[in-house]
Amino acid sequence: MTASLAPVFAALADDTRWAILTRLGEAPASASALARELPISRQAIVKHLEVLRASSLVETEQVGRELVHRAIGGRLTDVASELERIAGAWEQRLAQIKRLAEAP
Repeated sequence: MTASLAPVFAALADDTRWAILTRLGEAPASASALARELPISRQAIVKHLEVLRASSLVETEQVGRELVHRAIGGRLTDVASELERIAGAWEQRLAQIKRLAEAP
């Protein structure tokens, strides 16, 4: 894993942050709107959004008097690419183990 993605994976490891990010992937939303949809307080939502912003998974824009949050697709693509690279490396290792185990 590249060092720059370590905070991203740590952020994604939390079920609540995962739920927030999944919801923001559908459409941008304010912390208040997220709090109405999820079973946690607005204050907790704000703290989770701070972690997601710090790991560059969410961006925030002021729209009128409200802060609107949206998922950053490019960062998620980076994460998916890294996971694909890791999966490929494991597949190669498993194939090598299989060849060694089946060798006479």
